[in-house]
Amino acid sequence: MMRFLPVMLLLLVSSVDAGENWTRFRGDQGTGVGADHQQLPLQWSQTENVEWKTAIPGWGWSSPIVWGDRVFLTTVVADEPGQTPAGGLYLGQGVREPAAGEHHWLVCCFDLITGAQVWQHEAHHGRPAVPRHPKSTYAAETAATDGERLYVVFGDLGLFCYSLAGELLWKHDIEPMKTFLDYGAAASPVVHDGQVFVVYDNLVQSWVSAFDATTGELNWRQDRNESHSWATPLVWQNEQRTELVVPGRIRNRSYSLDGKLLWEFDGRMSSLVIPSPFAANGLCYIASGYVGDSHRPVFAIRPGAAGQLAESDDYSNNPHIAWYQPTASSYNPSQIVCNGYLYTLYDRGFLTCHNALTGQEVYGKQRFAPQGTFTSSPWSYNGHLFCLSEEGRTYVVPAGTEFQISHTCELDELCLASPAIVGERLLIRTASQLYSITAAGAATDTADGRR
Repeated sequence: MMRFLPVMLLLLVSSVDAGENWTRFRGDQGTGVGADHQQLPLQWSQTENVEWKTAIPGWGWSSPIVWGDRVFLTTVVADEPGQTPAGGLYLGQGVREPAAGEHHWLVCCFDLITGAQVWQHEAHHGRPAVPRHPKSTYAAETAATDGERLYVVFGDLGLFCYSLAGELLWKHDIEPMKTFLDYGAAASPVVHDGQVFVVYDNLVQSWVSAFDATTGELNWRQDRNESHSWATPLVWQNEQRTELVVPGRIRNRSYSLDGKLLWEFDGRMSSLVIPSPFAANGLCYIASGYVGDSHRPVFAIRPGAAGQLAESDDYSNNPHIAWYQPTASSYNPSQIVCNGYLYTLYDRGFLTCHNALTGQEVYGKQRFAPQGTFTSSPWSYNGHLFCLSEEGRTYVVPAGTEFQISHTCELDELCLASPAIVGERLLIRTASQLYSITAAGAATDTADGRR
């Protein structure tokens, strides 16, 4: 049996600007937009502009997050071989049995500067209770931090809270439920103002809950009549209030931070709701786009909404729905707003561009070449858009009204996790490695985190 011992080291976290931290899935505000930095690269490879790379055991598609000089990541290691994730579209063909053998759910911390492992903690070990989507892993959810504690969700298993030095402070078990086609859970936690928010949509009893960040006590829970959504919720801090936006196949909803329903509407969402909502330019963007559906909507919501926003499919009469596009959403990747334009990355290798304020199409589907497939969400910095394919190729697209590919960057390995951007560093997780990429650093052999 494998044994994992946490390395208890004194953790000194430096005081840094907000642009130096990446606190949740797709960054502090869930936008995927990194702060500009002259040393953030436009080109890289397995060696070019690689400051360090560190081997990650097991399997996981959680994204790295960063606070100060520490990088946090989750993974799950199995004692015996099983089905490994693969790219592509499965169109309903799932895995019907839990993976065999003993598994180890691990939380890992690395040094941002060197890639060396600082500590590792085993949150749980045992046999998985539920199956997973054949493309996914048992470490699909990205952790979150408020700079004081680290909050980790292993879906269908539990919510775990650690100090940034790796001490387990509290945990809350999550009773595993049957999910649609046994795909498992995937929504990541978010933390705001002393509360950790978790969504678990399933086929038995779905819910959204808020836990006290210090003690782990349940502050509130709202049951949901949803079953087909995996999107990470958004804490939307707008000009009128702060609210929790949670999309769903039956209703898109917003809750106050004490759990009261603020607004909802039936968006005739796609049969599978995966892209995560985010806010930009004063609007909140909600989307879903399963490839087999004819209605794949995108909504832009204005602040201050209340009650029922739309009746049936009439989305034009409510002043809080700024605009709506019926077929503009992707399936897996979340959208991104860069320089006033909303970009949509499609799983099958296309990109579209719309005016982020009006929804007017700027350009329609443009195909990437060489062709690729996509699960990871796009990101941006320094006036460029970056799209990472499952094959490990990043397409670099200048933001603007014309589609062009200025560079392609090859890592040549399966990639489904979305990256993190902190200061001069881009952190990309592949199937086996965590890369730190920067134009300021020379390539080093750091398979074990040492220079």
